[in-house]
Amino acid sequence: MMLTHCHELFKPVSIMILVNLALAFVNLLMKKVLNEGTDYMSIITYRQAISFIFMAPIAFIYERKHKVEVRIIFLLFLSALLGVTVPQNLFLLGLEYTSATFSCAFLNMVPVFTFIMAVPFGIEKVNVQSKGGKAKVMGTFVCIGGALLLVLYKGMPLIKPQSQYIADKVTSVPSTAKLETWIIGSIILTVSCLLWSSWFIIQAKISKKYPCQYSCTAILSLFAAIQSAILTLIIKRNNASWILKGKLEIISIIYAGLVGSGLCYVAMSWCVKQSGPVFTAAFTPLIQIFVAILDFSVLKEEIYLGSVAGSALVIAGMYILLWGKSKEQGQDVQKDTQTNQDVERQ
Repeated sequence: MMLTHCHELFKPVSIMILVNLALAFVNLLMKKVLNEGTDYMSIITYRQAISFIFMAPIAFIYERKHKVEVRIIFLLFLSALLGVTVPQNLFLLGLEYTSATFSCAFLNMVPVFTFIMAVPFGIEKVNVQSKGGKAKVMGTFVCIGGALLLVLYKGMPLIKPQSQYIADKVTSVPSTAKLETWIIGSIILTVSCLLWSSWFIIQAKISKKYPCQYSCTAILSLFAAIQSAILTLIIKRNNASWILKGKLEIISIIYAGLVGSGLCYVAMSWCVKQSGPVFTAAFTPLIQIFVAILDFSVLKEEIYLGSVAGSALVIAGMYILLWGKSKEQGQDVQKDTQTNQDVERQ
């Protein structure tokens, strides 16, 4: 029985690792594009529009028989606003106020926010008397500790790059930036991650009533593209911001739309349906780890002791949380099996 449960858990775990690796590539490409001066608000609009164009035909082919209720459409509109449009704009704005390393480290707080939000909504239950419940709470606090270590401690460089590529080196603490600007950026990033966490909660509600991942992603992308376009037209009244320059920008936005906002959201929606929002959000810290590896191998950035130690704590906390969730699910399966056997005997 336990072997079967582990086999069922292997698929969503593998999918989420691949999803976060793909999202790490998206962040790396977006960072390069933003460094070249591309407007981040137009990037989000193009990205979501490409996702809709890609996902709509797939949704029509495989899920056209399923009718969408008005309540589901409203939830998808809310999910697009709170889970895509606003948090993505806030995240990129926070990136401008702080640094790339600091911004990515904030993503490690998403599992904690999701877990905290899931408990009052009844999506996630915590029994502190059981081993699984204690592990989930402990894993959450370990993740928080790892995230704080990533943000507050830099340490000595462990591996120096062969080429000194970076002209303006990013640091983990605000040594050169103004403290006021750094605080504003931190608040913006916190709100962004909090809203991003709400997407997992809303998606859990949607998946129970409308378990169609392709259609959900297509409608979500359409709403997000419209919302982002309106927001861009209100804030940025310069038509020049819509013009893409160079092959890198075009390729990056197409990849971000097809993979980052299309396939990754389909995969995450499926994992939310199968294993819940907390399980899916628990893999978010892998983005920061993958980005650090890609930064070193592609951009030739240094790796510091604080990044390694913080990442290790985050991974440990994530595994403790997942073990606790798996333990509770295994206990629930055993209880259901025992109940069914008792009913059959009667």
